[in-house]
Amino acid sequence: MLDLNFVRENIDTVRVALESRNFPTDSLSKFSALDADRRRVIAESDNLNQQRNSASKEIGALMQAGKREEAEARRQEVSQIKERQSELDRLRDEAESAMHDLLAQLPNIPSEDVPVGADEGANRELRKWGVIRQFDFEPKDHVDLGEALGILDIERATKITGSRFAILNGMGARLERALVNFMLDVHTRDHGYTETIPPYLVNRKSLFGTNQLPKFEEDLFHINDDRGFALIPTAEVPVTNYHADEILEAKDLPKYFTAYTPCFRSEAGSYGRDTRGLIRQHQFEKVELVKLALPEESDDEHEKLTADAERILQLLELPYRTTILSTGDMGFGARKTYDIEVWIPSQKTYREISSCSNCGDFQARRMNLRFRRAGGAKPEFVHTLNGSGLAVGRTWLAILENYQNEDGSVTIPNALKPYMGTVATISK
Repeated sequence: MLDLNFVRENIDTVRVALESRNFPTDSLSKFSALDADRRRVIAESDNLNQQRNSASKEIGALMQAGKREEAEARRQEVSQIKERQSELDRLRDEAESAMHDLLAQLPNIPSEDVPVGADEGANRELRKWGVIRQFDFEPKDHVDLGEALGILDIERATKITGSRFAILNGMGARLERALVNFMLDVHTRDHGYTETIPPYLVNRKSLFGTNQLPKFEEDLFHINDDRGFALIPTAEVPVTNYHADEILEAKDLPKYFTAYTPCFRSEAGSYGRDTRGLIRQHQFEKVELVKLALPEESDDEHEKLTADAERILQLLELPYRTTILSTGDMGFGARKTYDIEVWIPSQKTYREISSCSNCGDFQARRMNLRFRRAGGAKPEFVHTLNGSGLAVGRTWLAILENYQNEDGSVTIPNALKPYMGTVATISK
């Protein structure tokens, strides 16, 4: 959430930022009107308070002078002032609540070095890594490969549940498990993250904290009872909320967390895109990276987090590229985002496998996550960062497609062989 005082004092800057994100700015006019109402109400209440204080002194003087009738009349006036002040307090609270609701619906302000653009067409490529394999046969996509090998079953998953679900069998399930263990080992052993296993159900307060609510209500799978729980769309939600409503010590930052979880998304806005295979599923697995950082260190931590995610692809020897997202393509809570995209031979293009974002204090403000510097300084808001390290299903399919052989078998990447036992190749 944006800081109320910042919005109030920099309304034109905020308007320009929203326009760069293709976000309507009419809410800022409502915000300014509500702010004016709030200030007017507070000013009137302060004036009435002065009148009450003055009247109280007069009443005391009148009572000492024996002028009881005049004192009683002044008491009636004070009673009316109190009633008006109660009404003004209600109006102030209503204005502040409405301002809070408006702020909750505004996206984060992009960092100054984020390219300005309407959509993904304005994203800027930063670097490429790896050599794209030149096949001497026509490469198959992961669905044809997986089904032929008997390790992927979409038809029966659809029978059991519905579309956009998949079943992994045999060596397909083994490969998935190997990827999870490999990613967690690299991030905990080499990159310094603490592994955590969070709940897969979260409450509405947690969803608000990481900005899934109120804007993305329809993208969630909700539990239909009075507790208001929803299945996590990403481990970012429970892990980032771990220290919500706490004040951390500056010396204990940064904090690094990694978590493997299933993720659940309704994909309400996808409108039939990527319905084939594992690219866009309702249930998928991720190894998530989350950081809590000091404000002055968050940009550097963002670069490190992105490099940590890239390292997984490097070890797996999968070609990828890294882009910086434009203002029109960034997520709601991000101030800056790097997308890592892996090469998919069947599509002859790169597809996103990790999105690494620096959210600044946007999420921390929503979840009241703060820290205190040494010497008893005033608490400040932590900066939160997150990214996939990596999306497991997309890594799985990238391995199938990039490591496929002409006979339909799939070679196991060297980095994964210790996790696959004696299996070096997945064959029929």
